[in-house]
Amino acid sequence: MALSDDDKRICTLSKENPYRAVIKLGVPLIAGMFIMVLYNLVDTFFIGMTGDDYQLAAVNLAYPVMMVTVAVSNMVGTGASSLIGRSIGAGKKELADRTATAGMVLTLVNSLILTLAGLALIDFIVKGLGAGDNTFGYTKQYVAVILTGTVFTMGNYTLGQLLRSEGSVKYSIAGMITGTAVNIILDPVFIFTLDLEVKGAAAATVIGNASGMLISLYLYARRKTILTPSVKYIRPAAGILREIFWVGVPASLETLLTSVAYVVNNNLAVAYGELTVAAMGVAQKIMTIGNYIYQGFAAGVQPLMGYNYGAGNYARMKKCLKAGLIVVTLTELFVMLIFALFAPQLIDIFSDTDTVIDTGARILRTVMFILPCVGAVSMCRMSFQAMGKPVYAFVITLIRQLFLYVPLLLILDKTFGLGGMLWAQPVTELIMMVLSVRLLIHCINSSGIKV
Repeated sequence: MALSDDDKRICTLSKENPYRAVIKLGVPLIAGMFIMVLYNLVDTFFIGMTGDDYQLAAVNLAYPVMMVTVAVSNMVGTGASSLIGRSIGAGKKELADRTATAGMVLTLVNSLILTLAGLALIDFIVKGLGAGDNTFGYTKQYVAVILTGTVFTMGNYTLGQLLRSEGSVKYSIAGMITGTAVNIILDPVFIFTLDLEVKGAAAATVIGNASGMLISLYLYARRKTILTPSVKYIRPAAGILREIFWVGVPASLETLLTSVAYVVNNNLAVAYGELTVAAMGVAQKIMTIGNYIYQGFAAGVQPLMGYNYGAGNYARMKKCLKAGLIVVTLTELFVMLIFALFAPQLIDIFSDTDTVIDTGARILRTVMFILPCVGAVSMCRMSFQAMGKPVYAFVITLIRQLFLYVPLLLILDKTFGLGGMLWAQPVTELIMMVLSVRLLIHCINSSGIKV
């Protein structure tokens, strides 16, 4: 008798070869995340076609606002996904349904708070992002539109995470594909045909996210998923909220502190000229290709880890983690080689200004060294979250951003200038790779997990 879709998902989580399971769950997510990369790259590409490098710089300066939005979404999505995975593994279907419903409610509430607070403080926010005289107006326009559409950005991101938590990978990327397709179509129309420039790029991004969110809601409404959120669970139980925040807050702090570091980085880069900011923005957007690879594999490993941890199958949990670490490291080494060989050509896609191309290639060829290291760090952090042990993930976050990266940024910039500043992140990630692996080994041993 043929297995149902739900049975196939459970089989992947519980029985499939670890390497095959990691690839089966991770590669579709990476494909979907590559599509998500286009959200950033498409905006950058079409704004670059305007020939105005100040608008290009503005899109980069505004990026931390998107990161904060994603961070708050990640708090809910990661916290809920961890509990959902463990609940399904332990056979607690109703608890998983209640958790999914709570995640949706929290996303709506949080998005409204962010929109209202952000628009009220928009001038202060734009100044804090590092916008100068030539970029302030463009940055404010972009940020205003993004803040207005926060509910769609957060809804698209969180719902995708909830779908992945039950192993519904193909459904989770349906929203990504739809949203990105809409963004690609609308960008040239809004930017050039309607002459909206950066406002048009932001509007296309918001409408794209809204389209993706609606696809995910449709899948839930048509009962295509294992989880069945319901209005009867609309009032979240205190225990569920506590668990979501317990696991989710450390996860969101990673992105929040990354956005803070991003702002510090941009403010330091402004001293070397706003074209340097533009070059850094292009290089960082290209780096998202490598970033989404490790994030995709880590997201694929999370339901594997969570399910088997909840089911008490610790031997398989360890095998899945080992497979994930090997696969993500080898993949990132290949991506790093591509960046090393073709950095100028990649930057040239987005700008024809020699200064931007030369500086951007230099930046890309330096920061690319983070990729093999940060893949392992992300895999370890996701494992902590999947096992419901967020304190360890929180320790990694604090050390990484507050005690290493930001201080190194300031010290190396002051000592060696732009070149020193660029090496702050590779040095940070190398240290964190060693620390994260040792911390994960300690976490597993201290939990009394014996194989």
